[in-house]
Amino acid sequence: MYTIRPELDEQLVLPGFYQNPYPFYDQLREEARVAWSESLGGWLVTSHEDILETLHDTRHFSSQGRMLAAFERLPADSRAHLRPFEDHFSVGLISSDPPNHTRLRALVNKAFAPRAIEQLRPRIQHLVDELLDAVQPRGEMDIVRDLAYPLPAIVIAELLGAPAEAREDFKIWSEGILAFQGTGVVTSEILEHSQSHLLAMRAFLMELLDERRRQPQDDLLSRLALAETEGDRLTEAELLTTCVTLLVAGHETTTNLIANGLYTLLRHPEELQQLRTEPAQITTAIEEMLRYESPLQRNPRRVAEDLEYRGVRLRRGDNVLQMLGAANRDPKVFSDPNRFNLTRQPNRHLAFAFGIHFCVGAPLARLEAPIAIGTVLRRLPGLRLATQAVEWQAHGLLRGLRALPVAF
Repeated sequence: MYTIRPELDEQLVLPGFYQNPYPFYDQLREEARVAWSESLGGWLVTSHEDILETLHDTRHFSSQGRMLAAFERLPADSRAHLRPFEDHFSVGLISSDPPNHTRLRALVNKAFAPRAIEQLRPRIQHLVDELLDAVQPRGEMDIVRDLAYPLPAIVIAELLGAPAEAREDFKIWSEGILAFQGTGVVTSEILEHSQSHLLAMRAFLMELLDERRRQPQDDLLSRLALAETEGDRLTEAELLTTCVTLLVAGHETTTNLIANGLYTLLRHPEELQQLRTEPAQITTAIEEMLRYESPLQRNPRRVAEDLEYRGVRLRRGDNVLQMLGAANRDPKVFSDPNRFNLTRQPNRHLAFAFGIHFCVGAPLARLEAPIAIGTVLRRLPGLRLATQAVEWQAHGLLRGLRALPVAF
């Protein structure tokens, strides 16, 4: 068993890591391909090759119960009142393997197919213009508050059929639910905090789903509530868990993609000018933004059966953390990996993971981000950072800015 050096391991949950995790990823990758982190309570996999392999190998690296590792480490008497949390993360799209995952994915895929998502282009462009209209006369804005958060929150709410005016609730609930994944070894207090927000979002969705069963509408909630595939329908537990997943993931990662992408451009003025001059490069630019500052930094799996992997003995039930942010800076795959290169091709980043659990919302993110970033560059001349002292969220799972004040 290789354990990360204590002086390095303790850094993985300190503010310096959240501000700039990449030097730590380099050290981890150089020291061992698979290493135990006491701070994070799991095996860290940091190379692109190994993460790609473990993403494909669902037999040994399972998604079943992958969010419950922290819960299962608590004493039994601390777990009894967390049963709703356990039940929620025991089923659903992101917590299942084939054949169950195959059935659930088939029900969701239609709504996020590229052709279906492309039909949202005019609406997304209208929303971006509307949000920029509100701030343009001021000559300043907070990219996160004024654009990167409200845009995907409104889009996923409309797609699902949830009221857009509840987006502030979505933000509070989503951040609360994800809190337990963003820390080191989790306490019962953190899990209780996440469970309270989870229950609030579930109650909100249950009410909406009941309405859709009585009066179906042309939205994803109605289709999921009534959907059948090969005569099979989502159970109530699967339905609620899937809706929570779509609502949370549908805006958190895209918010970070838009804000991280614009921040990176502003930190690289030559690339910013290049993109202004050649706006057609926006597609490859977005892929490089996904690689360079990946919105999702790590991805949990559970060891399904005892095995030896890369010279390390893994036990059934062990937590494995695929460090996507490290894979996307792996020098064995990306030349000059710490350079932001707008025209990088090929770009085999793993920002959306890979294989059967490839992010179902990737087509939507790849539509929203180019429209948002391209419109900002077109409409806001002289765009510049209003401060050099930006603060990254203290969150190990997601990489995103607390705020991004700019002037133009």
